Amino acid sequence: MKLLLVDGYYYAYRSYHALIGLKNSKGEPNGAIYGFLKALRRMQRDLRPDRAAVVWDMGVPERRSSLQPEYKAQRAEMPETLEVQLPVLRELITLLGFQSVSLPNTEADDLMASYAIAVEKLGWEVILATADKDLFQILGAQTRIYTTQKTELATPKDTHALLDAETVRRKWGVEPNQLGDWLSIVGDSADNIPGVSGVGPKGATTLLNAHGSLAAAMANLERVEPAKLREKLQAARSQLEQNQEMVRLDLDLPLPIAPEQLRIAPQFPELLPALEKAEFRTLYAEMEKEAGLTPDLFG
Repeated sequence: MKLLLVDGYYYAYRSYHALIGLKNSKGEPNGAIYGFLKALRRMQRDLRPDRAAVVWDMGVPERRSSLQPEYKAQRAEMPETLEVQLPVLRELITLLGFQSVSLPNTEADDLMASYAIAVEKLGWEVILATADKDLFQILGAQTRIYTTQKTELATPKDTHALLDAETVRRKWGVEPNQLGDWLSIVGDSADNIPGVSGVGPKGATTLLNAHGSLAAAMANLERVEPAKLREKLQAARSQLEQNQEMVRLDLDLPLPIAPEQLRIAPQFPELLPALEKAEFRTLYAEMEKEAGLTPDLFG
């Protein structure tokens, strides 16, 4: 069995910016909707998943906001021209056959991680469609990340790549289970998490390769070389403890919908008129063919 989990807001923003000028005949923006649906269709072709869900952020866990009130504070408000597209987008995602899942005060990466760990125990393969660095912590033999970024493709003919533990070693020089420690040391500007002053990526990689983990290095700080690095780590001890908690993924959240119930089931009678109303002719033609129907709703 293969489970596909899609990071909802990542693909919504990505599609919005890629097709920011797209509008329907009424002048209403619809690029985020169209781009997202096309991305889902491409994933189906590339991956042929048995089960799938779109996972949405629904607030920030208290354990993160209480530790670092400035967590993600630098992020801009959602553009109104994207926000107005979300209700239609969510409706069409459902009609296309993908269930949406979320939990109150929970970020998508935590819920995706919890699903991944749960279905790994069932022997399933898990594909995560996301760009979230935190989720690279759980990559392994059964869990990989889907990407269409050209820089990740092995050949120009490839349509996509599946990133795995070897990708983590190549990008950061550490194992997936060390990446949380690496991010704790270096920090993550995307989430407004400060790193250790004066310690960069190379220094973090060297430290973790030498000591195995940040906990081991801090427990035996006298063995850390050079002395300047030792001093920097000691001065940042409290910050490092906070950072580790910030980047730690929740792996045992309650699953809103059982994985077995995440079947992809297009609702063709409702989907086709909805695509007609949205003026998505190409998508309509694809889904009409898939449904085995002949009437042309566009006349």
